[in-house]
Amino acid sequence: MPHRIAILDGDGIGPEVVGEALKVLDRLEELEGFTTERTAYDLGGRRYRRTGEVLADETMDELRTFDAILLGAVGTPQVPPGVIERGLLLKLRFGFDQFVNQRPVKLYPGVTSPIAGLTPDRCDIVVIRENTEGVYAGAGGLLYAGTAAEVATQESVNTRHGVERVLRYGFELARTRARRLTMVHKTNVLTYAGDLWMRTFDELGDGEYPDVERDYAHIDAACLYFVTQPERFDVVVTDNLFGDIITDVGAGIQGGMGLAASANIDPTRSAPSMFEPVHGSAPDIVGTGKADPVATVMSLGQLLAFLGEGPAAARVESAIASLLDRRQGRTPDGVEYSTADVGDELVDLVAQG
Repeated sequence: MPHRIAILDGDGIGPEVVGEALKVLDRLEELEGFTTERTAYDLGGRRYRRTGEVLADETMDELRTFDAILLGAVGTPQVPPGVIERGLLLKLRFGFDQFVNQRPVKLYPGVTSPIAGLTPDRCDIVVIRENTEGVYAGAGGLLYAGTAAEVATQESVNTRHGVERVLRYGFELARTRARRLTMVHKTNVLTYAGDLWMRTFDELGDGEYPDVERDYAHIDAACLYFVTQPERFDVVVTDNLFGDIITDVGAGIQGGMGLAASANIDPTRSAPSMFEPVHGSAPDIVGTGKADPVATVMSLGQLLAFLGEGPAAARVESAIASLLDRRQGRTPDGVEYSTADVGDELVDLVAQG
Protein backbone atom coordinates (compact mmCIF):
# COMPACT_ATOMS: atom_id res chain seq x y z
CA MET A 1 0.00 0.00 0.00
CA PRO A 2 1.21 3.54 -0.67
CA HIS A 3 2.27 5.77 2.20
CA ARG A 4 -0.27 8.57 2.55
CA ILE A 5 1.50 11.90 3.04
CA ALA A 6 -0.12 15.31 3.59
CA ILE A 7 1.87 18.14 2.01
CA LEU A 8 1.70 21.50 3.78
CA ASP A 9 4.11 23.66 1.80
CA GLY A 10 2.84 26.81 3.49
CA ASP A 11 4.22 30.30 3.06
CA GLY A 12 7.28 32.15 1.82
CA ILE A 13 10.01 29.79 0.67
CA GLY A 14 8.00 26.79 1.87
CA PRO A 15 6.62 25.87 -1.56
CA GLU A 16 10.09 26.29 -3.10
CA VAL A 17 11.92 23.96 -0.72
CA VAL A 18 9.11 21.42 -0.54
CA GLY A 19 9.02 21.27 -4.33
CA GLU A 20 12.67 20.23 -4.39
CA ALA A 21 12.13 17.65 -1.66
CA LEU A 22 9.30 16.12 -3.67
CA LYS A 23 11.62 15.83 -6.68
CA VAL A 24 13.93 13.79 -4.48
CA LEU A 25 11.00 11.72 -3.23
CA ASP A 26 9.94 10.96 -6.81
CA ARG A 27 13.40 9.60 -7.57
CA LEU A 28 13.54 7.57 -4.38
CA GLU A 29 10.26 5.90 -5.23
CA GLU A 30 11.71 4.82 -8.59
CA LEU A 31 14.89 3.52 -6.94
CA GLU A 32 13.41 1.72 -3.95
CA GLY A 33 10.05 0.59 -5.29
CA PHE A 34 7.74 2.11 -2.70
CA THR A 35 4.90 4.50 -3.51
CA THR A 36 3.30 7.50 -1.86
CA GLU A 37 -0.10 9.09 -2.14
CA ARG A 38 0.23 12.82 -1.57
CA THR A 39 -2.45 15.39 -0.82
CA ALA A 40 -1.68 19.11 -0.70
CA TYR A 41 -3.30 21.40 1.85
CA ASP A 42 -3.37 25.18 1.68
CA LEU A 43 -2.62 26.16 5.26
CA GLY A 44 -0.63 29.02 6.73
CA GLY A 45 -0.45 32.79 6.68
CA ARG A 46 -1.67 33.25 3.11
CA ARG A 47 -4.80 31.24 3.79
CA TYR A 48 -5.43 33.07 7.06
CA ARG A 49 -5.18 36.45 5.34
CA ARG A 50 -7.54 35.29 2.62
CA THR A 51 -10.15 33.49 4.73
CA GLY A 52 -9.56 34.45 8.38
CA GLU A 53 -9.25 30.74 9.16
CA VAL A 54 -6.13 29.00 10.44
CA LEU A 55 -6.97 25.30 10.81
CA ALA A 56 -10.55 24.06 10.82
CA ASP A 57 -11.54 21.04 12.89
CA GLU A 58 -12.71 19.27 9.73
CA THR A 59 -9.25 19.68 8.23
CA MET A 60 -7.72 18.26 11.41
CA ASP A 61 -9.96 15.23 11.02
CA GLU A 62 -8.78 14.78 7.43
CA LEU A 63 -5.13 15.14 8.36
CA ARG A 64 -5.50 12.55 11.10
CA THR A 65 -6.01 9.86 8.45
CA PHE A 66 -2.53 10.34 6.92
CA ASP A 67 0.63 8.42 7.75
CA ALA A 68 2.81 11.54 7.90
CA ILE A 69 2.88 15.27 7.19
CA LEU A 70 5.63 17.14 5.34
CA LEU A 71 5.61 20.83 6.25
CA GLY A 72 7.60 23.52 4.46
CA ALA A 73 7.29 26.76 6.43
CA VAL A 74 4.44 28.95 7.63
CA GLY A 75 4.03 32.57 8.57
CA THR A 76 3.93 35.94 6.85
CA PRO A 77 4.94 39.38 8.17
CA GLN A 78 1.35 40.58 7.77
CA VAL A 79 0.02 38.10 10.34
CA PRO A 80 0.63 38.95 14.03
CA PRO A 81 3.02 36.67 15.92
CA GLY A 82 1.33 33.71 17.59
CA VAL A 83 -1.67 33.40 15.28
CA ILE A 84 -0.20 30.78 12.94
CA GLU A 85 2.21 29.35 15.52
CA ARG A 86 -0.51 28.52 18.03
CA GLY A 87 -3.39 28.07 15.60
CA LEU A 88 -1.58 25.73 13.22
CA LEU A 89 1.76 24.39 14.44
CA LEU A 90 0.88 23.90 18.10
CA LYS A 91 -2.64 22.77 17.25
CA LEU A 92 -1.17 20.00 15.09
CA ARG A 93 1.49 19.03 17.63
CA PHE A 94 -0.92 19.00 20.56
CA GLY A 95 -3.94 17.65 18.68
CA PHE A 96 -1.99 14.73 17.24
CA ASP A 97 -0.04 14.23 20.49
CA GLN A 98 3.32 14.58 18.74
CA PHE A 99 5.06 14.54 22.10
CA VAL A 100 8.58 14.02 20.74
CA ASN A 101 10.42 16.74 18.87
CA GLN A 102 13.58 15.16 17.47
CA ARG A 103 16.34 17.42 16.17
CA PRO A 104 19.68 16.16 14.87
CA VAL A 105 22.69 18.40 15.52
CA LYS A 106 25.35 17.06 13.19
CA LEU A 107 28.34 18.75 11.61
CA TYR A 108 28.94 17.33 8.14
CA PRO A 109 32.32 17.24 6.40
CA GLY A 110 32.67 20.29 4.19
CA VAL A 111 30.50 22.50 6.40
CA THR A 112 32.24 25.31 8.26
CA SER A 113 31.04 25.73 11.82
CA PRO A 114 31.28 29.14 13.50
CA ILE A 115 33.07 27.25 16.28
CA ALA A 116 36.74 27.48 15.31
CA GLY A 117 38.36 24.10 14.85
CA LEU A 118 35.19 22.06 15.32
CA THR A 119 35.35 18.77 13.42
CA PRO A 120 32.51 16.38 12.49
CA ASP A 121 33.73 13.67 14.89
CA ARG A 122 33.04 16.07 17.78
CA CYS A 123 29.50 17.05 16.81
CA ASP A 124 26.85 14.33 16.35
CA ILE A 125 23.98 14.93 18.76
CA VAL A 126 20.26 14.18 18.80
CA VAL A 127 18.09 16.48 20.93
CA ILE A 128 14.78 15.10 22.16
CA ARG A 129 12.48 17.93 23.20
CA GLU A 130 9.22 17.31 25.05
CA ASN A 131 6.70 18.75 22.61
CA THR A 132 3.26 19.03 24.23
CA GLU A 133 3.72 20.40 27.76
CA GLY A 134 5.78 23.05 29.54
CA VAL A 135 5.09 26.74 28.98
CA TYR A 136 3.81 25.96 25.47
CA ALA A 137 0.69 24.35 26.94
CA GLY A 138 -0.78 27.86 27.15
CA ALA A 139 -1.59 27.99 30.87
CA GLY A 140 -1.64 31.54 32.22
CA GLY A 141 -3.25 34.84 31.43
CA LEU A 142 -3.40 38.60 31.89
CA LEU A 143 -4.93 40.55 34.75
CA TYR A 144 -5.66 44.30 34.55
CA ALA A 145 -4.40 44.30 30.95
CA GLY A 146 -3.33 47.70 29.63
CA THR A 147 -3.07 49.30 33.06
CA ALA A 148 -0.11 50.17 35.26
CA ALA A 149 -1.10 47.22 37.47
CA GLU A 150 -1.02 44.67 34.64
CA VAL A 151 0.03 41.14 35.62
CA ALA A 152 1.06 38.44 33.14
CA THR A 153 1.43 34.79 34.16
CA GLN A 154 2.75 31.94 32.05
CA GLU A 155 2.76 28.56 33.74
CA SER A 156 4.81 25.50 32.89
CA VAL A 157 2.75 22.30 32.86
CA ASN A 158 4.68 19.10 33.62
CA THR A 159 2.95 15.76 34.17
CA ARG A 160 4.48 12.47 35.24
CA HIS A 161 2.90 10.90 32.16
CA GLY A 162 4.39 13.47 29.79
CA VAL A 163 7.82 13.54 31.41
CA GLU A 164 8.14 9.77 31.67
CA ARG A 165 7.19 9.02 28.10
CA VAL A 166 9.64 11.49 26.58
CA LEU A 167 12.44 10.34 28.91
CA ARG A 168 11.69 6.74 27.98
CA TYR A 169 11.93 7.67 24.30
CA GLY A 170 15.32 9.27 25.00
CA PHE A 171 16.59 6.17 26.81
CA GLU A 172 15.44 3.90 23.99
CA LEU A 173 17.11 6.11 21.37
CA ALA A 174 20.32 6.20 23.43
CA ARG A 175 20.38 2.40 23.34
CA THR A 176 20.62 2.56 19.53
CA ARG A 177 23.55 4.99 19.64
CA ALA A 178 26.34 5.43 22.22
CA ARG A 179 24.18 4.48 25.26
CA ARG A 180 24.66 7.91 26.76
CA LEU A 181 21.76 10.18 27.72
CA THR A 182 21.98 13.72 29.10
CA MET A 183 18.99 15.39 30.72
CA VAL A 184 18.94 19.19 30.55
CA HIS A 185 16.82 21.28 32.91
CA LYS A 186 17.21 23.95 35.63
CA THR A 187 16.64 21.91 38.77
CA ASN A 188 18.36 24.39 41.10
CA VAL A 189 15.76 27.09 40.42
CA LEU A 190 12.72 25.31 38.92
CA THR A 191 12.53 23.07 41.95
CA TYR A 192 9.06 21.59 41.35
CA ALA A 193 9.25 20.79 37.65
CA GLY A 194 12.94 20.02 37.94
CA ASP A 195 12.34 17.60 40.80
CA LEU A 196 9.72 15.72 38.76
CA TRP A 197 12.06 15.47 35.77
CA MET A 198 15.08 14.39 37.83
CA ARG A 199 13.25 11.81 39.93
CA THR A 200 11.71 10.26 36.83
CA PHE A 201 15.07 10.32 35.04
CA ASP A 202 16.78 8.53 37.91
CA GLU A 203 13.97 6.03 38.47
CA LEU A 204 13.88 4.99 34.82
CA GLY A 205 17.66 4.87 34.61
CA ASP A 206 18.10 2.78 37.76
CA GLY A 207 15.15 0.49 37.16
CA GLU A 208 14.90 -0.04 33.40
CA TYR A 209 17.97 1.38 31.67
CA PRO A 210 21.01 0.63 33.84
CA ASP A 211 22.96 -0.01 30.62
CA VAL A 212 22.60 3.67 29.59
CA GLU A 213 25.11 6.15 31.02
CA ARG A 214 23.32 9.18 32.51
CA ASP A 215 24.41 12.79 32.80
CA TYR A 216 22.73 16.05 33.78
CA ALA A 217 23.38 19.69 32.85
CA HIS A 218 21.60 22.92 33.72
CA ILE A 219 20.26 24.62 30.59
CA ASP A 220 22.67 27.56 30.84
CA ALA A 221 25.65 25.24 31.24
CA ALA A 222 24.38 23.03 28.40
CA CYS A 223 24.31 26.02 26.04
CA LEU A 224 27.93 26.69 26.97
CA TYR A 225 28.93 23.04 26.52
CA PHE A 226 27.20 22.85 23.12
CA VAL A 227 29.62 25.53 21.97
CA THR A 228 32.77 24.47 23.82
CA GLN A 229 32.38 20.69 24.25
CA PRO A 230 29.73 19.33 21.85
CA GLU A 231 31.40 15.92 22.03
CA ARG A 232 30.13 15.73 25.62
CA PHE A 233 26.64 14.96 24.26
CA ASP A 234 25.09 12.11 22.31
CA VAL A 235 21.35 12.03 23.07
CA VAL A 236 19.94 14.99 24.99
CA VAL A 237 16.43 15.05 26.46
CA THR A 238 14.84 18.21 27.82
CA ASP A 239 11.60 20.12 28.29
CA ASN A 240 9.73 22.13 25.69
CA LEU A 241 11.16 25.60 26.28
CA PHE A 242 14.73 24.49 26.94
CA GLY A 243 14.58 22.26 23.88
CA ASP A 244 13.48 25.20 21.75
CA ILE A 245 16.50 27.18 22.93
CA ILE A 246 19.17 24.52 22.80
CA THR A 247 18.26 23.23 19.34
CA ASP A 248 18.79 26.68 17.85
CA VAL A 249 22.21 26.77 19.51
CA GLY A 250 22.78 23.39 17.89
CA ALA A 251 21.68 24.67 14.50
CA GLY A 252 24.23 27.44 14.81
CA ILE A 253 27.16 25.16 15.56
CA GLN A 254 26.27 22.72 12.78
CA GLY A 255 26.29 25.44 10.13
CA GLY A 256 23.02 27.35 10.36
CA MET A 257 19.25 27.04 10.09
CA GLY A 258 19.56 25.95 6.47
CA LEU A 259 20.81 22.60 7.78
CA ALA A 260 18.31 22.19 10.63
CA ALA A 261 15.71 19.46 10.24
CA SER A 262 13.12 18.32 12.74
CA ALA A 263 10.54 15.64 13.40
CA ASN A 264 7.41 16.01 15.53
CA ILE A 265 6.65 12.41 16.40
CA ASP A 266 3.79 10.42 17.88
CA PRO A 267 5.66 7.19 18.60
CA THR A 268 2.35 5.35 19.13
CA ARG A 269 1.39 6.14 15.50
CA SER A 270 -2.16 6.92 16.60
CA ALA A 271 -1.95 10.08 14.49
CA PRO A 272 0.42 11.32 11.79
CA SER A 273 3.86 12.62 12.70
CA MET A 274 5.04 15.87 11.11
CA PHE A 275 8.43 16.57 9.57
CA GLU A 276 9.71 20.08 8.87
CA PRO A 277 12.76 22.27 8.45
CA VAL A 278 12.99 24.95 11.12
CA HIS A 279 14.33 27.86 9.11
CA GLY A 280 11.01 29.66 8.76
CA SER A 281 9.36 31.19 5.73
CA ALA A 282 12.14 33.71 4.94
CA PRO A 283 9.92 36.19 3.05
CA ASP A 284 12.92 38.35 2.15
CA ILE A 285 14.30 35.74 -0.29
CA VAL A 286 11.11 34.37 -1.81
CA GLY A 287 11.50 33.87 -5.55
CA THR A 288 15.22 34.67 -5.60
CA GLY A 289 16.42 31.09 -5.90
CA LYS A 290 18.47 31.49 -2.70
CA ALA A 291 16.34 29.24 -0.49
CA ASP A 292 18.32 26.16 0.54
CA PRO A 293 16.19 22.99 0.41
CA VAL A 294 18.71 20.80 2.27
CA ALA A 295 16.92 20.99 5.65
CA THR A 296 13.64 20.05 3.99
CA VAL A 297 15.26 17.06 2.28
CA MET A 298 16.82 16.11 5.63
CA SER A 299 13.32 16.23 7.13
CA LEU A 300 12.10 14.06 4.27
CA GLY A 301 14.78 11.55 5.24
CA GLN A 302 13.45 11.51 8.80
CA LEU A 303 9.94 11.00 7.44
CA LEU A 304 11.03 8.04 5.32
CA ALA A 305 12.87 6.43 8.22
CA PHE A 306 9.76 6.81 10.37
CA LEU A 307 7.64 5.15 7.68
CA GLY A 308 10.01 2.18 7.57
CA GLU A 309 11.75 3.08 4.31
CA GLY A 310 15.23 2.69 5.76
CA PRO A 311 17.13 2.24 2.48
CA ALA A 312 15.56 5.40 1.04
CA ALA A 313 16.38 7.34 4.22
CA ALA A 314 19.97 6.09 4.00
CA ARG A 315 20.17 7.33 0.40
CA VAL A 316 19.03 10.77 1.58
CA GLU A 317 21.67 10.87 4.31
CA SER A 318 24.42 9.79 1.90
CA ALA A 319 23.34 12.29 -0.75
CA ILE A 320 23.27 15.20 1.72
CA ALA A 321 26.69 14.27 3.11
CA SER A 322 28.11 14.15 -0.41
CA LEU A 323 26.49 17.44 -1.43
CA LEU A 324 27.72 19.29 1.64
CA ASP A 325 31.24 17.95 1.21
CA ARG A 326 31.25 19.29 -2.36
CA ARG A 327 30.26 22.74 -1.08
CA GLN A 328 33.71 23.44 0.29
CA GLY A 329 34.69 26.96 -0.70
CA ARG A 330 31.07 28.01 -1.12
CA THR A 331 28.92 29.94 1.31
CA PRO A 332 27.48 27.82 4.15
CA ASP A 333 23.87 28.60 3.24
CA GLY A 334 24.39 27.48 -0.33
CA VAL A 335 23.55 30.77 -2.06
CA GLU A 336 25.96 30.02 -4.90
CA TYR A 337 23.60 27.23 -5.87
CA SER A 338 20.04 28.02 -6.88
CA THR A 339 17.25 26.23 -5.04
CA ALA A 340 16.56 24.11 -8.12
CA ASP A 341 20.26 23.36 -8.59
CA VAL A 342 20.45 21.86 -5.12
CA GLY A 343 17.32 19.80 -5.72
CA ASP A 344 18.62 18.52 -9.04
CA GLU A 345 21.98 17.58 -7.55
CA LEU A 346 20.33 15.72 -4.70
CA VAL A 347 18.15 13.83 -7.18
CA ASP A 348 21.34 12.70 -8.93
CA LEU A 349 23.13 11.87 -5.68
CA VAL A 350 20.39 9.68 -4.20
CA ALA A 351 20.70 7.52 -7.31
CA GLN A 352 24.36 6.93 -6.44
CA GLY A 353 23.40 5.40 -3.12
